[in-house]
Amino acid sequence: MADLVKELISGVVDSVLKEILKKTTGRATTKRKRRKTHPAATTTAARKATSAKPKPPRKQVSKRRTAAGRSRQRRS
Repeated sequence: MADLVKELISGVVDSVLKEILKKTTGRATTKRKRRKTHPAATTTAARKATSAKPKPPRKQVSKRRTAAGRSRQRRS
């Protein structure tokens, strides 16, 4: 009876280990995605389409401290 239970448990453990190993094999460590290189434009029409107007610089989001604000911080 004990031998039967031992065999059953070892069978379950073996199948679980095989399942785990099967899932982990072939996976490489996560790598950063490379930027896709654009093909060099040879025609003038293609060159005109790619040279679009550049985006304007983003506005500053964080509020800059004024001189009065900085001195107030130094005092407290």
